[in-house]
Amino acid sequence: MKRLLLLGGGHSHVEVIRRFGLQPPNGVRTVLASPDRNTSYSGMLPGFVAGHYDYHDCHIDLQRLCHAAGIEFRQLEAIGLDPVAQRVNCGDGSALDYDILSIDIGSTPEAQTVPGALDHAIRVKPVSGFLNAWDRILDAAKIQGRPARIAVVGGGAGGMELALAMHYRLRAQDTPAECHLLTDTATILPNHHPRVRRIFERILKERGIVIHTHSKVVKIEHGELHREGGSPLQAGHIVWATAAGAPRWLAASGLKTDARGFLMVSDALQSVSHPCIFAAGDIASMVNHIRPKSGVYAVRQGPPLADNLRRALAGRSCIDYTPQKIALALISTGDRYAVAAYGSLVFEGKWVWRWKDHIDRKFMAKYSMPLR
Repeated sequence: MKRLLLLGGGHSHVEVIRRFGLQPPNGVRTVLASPDRNTSYSGMLPGFVAGHYDYHDCHIDLQRLCHAAGIEFRQLEAIGLDPVAQRVNCGDGSALDYDILSIDIGSTPEAQTVPGALDHAIRVKPVSGFLNAWDRILDAAKIQGRPARIAVVGGGAGGMELALAMHYRLRAQDTPAECHLLTDTATILPNHHPRVRRIFERILKERGIVIHTHSKVVKIEHGELHREGGSPLQAGHIVWATAAGAPRWLAASGLKTDARGFLMVSDALQSVSHPCIFAAGDIASMVNHIRPKSGVYAVRQGPPLADNLRRALAGRSCIDYTPQKIALALISTGDRYAVAAYGSLVFEGKWVWRWKDHIDRKFMAKYSMPLR
């Protein structure tokens, strides 16, 4: 019997599980290993932080989904990979063997290179750790009754959405909030259309959220950020939402990775150095199609990944997949308002949030229904 190991419960893998549940491959034992039983849907996370959704609205129960699909779920965290022995080493000392391995473990904000970041900043990922910290911030704000001073490091869409969501939630519970958004670039949202940037610069200004451009954080101490060429910034809570990074054990395994440590894959989502290993989502870097680290692309990779895993398990050739060049971006603003961007087409309004909410709920509904 072939052994398929799905490592991580990311957006691509939940679709693989759903499809394998609807049409199980013959003669295959499939195991999903994830450090968390519940995996968050990134599109709804800012809405949860803002208070528009409850926990189960935006989290997929991996154990329940696997049970429905006839797949074994193991709550384990990978800490190493031996591609020669075809074995994944886990944090509890156990190991998982495989014939075919698929990796969809997401990414984490790069914090190792900034002194003090690991000790004094709240990393957005793993999401479970961030949400626990957010609960503590909310509780402390209610009890202390004094303004919450928050600094979010990272001027991309993720960091900006979280800054707006946290600011909105604190104000909604009558807690004064002072928020700062720091980026080392010349502007927020450097990879988005100028019209999108202008809209969010306006919204951030209206909310009183201070933008700090050209603010590269070089050191963090308790309650204080030190910036290259700038004065220190005081903050009671520091949220780390910078560019995505990969775990170091992946590059140490001997698999071919790019300069940032992400697994290099072919158009078939197959490792360029080890054909029995596949990868998708943020942890993968398609060598022929460079795309942003975004949940939109991870969701779209689910179906072709499932197809190629079936082919690899059956000893058949894999099929190439070409990701879309332009993706629809739906970015929330904390309240029930959002901005939509598709290339140079940009819209904003409450109706955009309702559209986004419909898309997000429709996505989540696929993984809460019985599969058989």
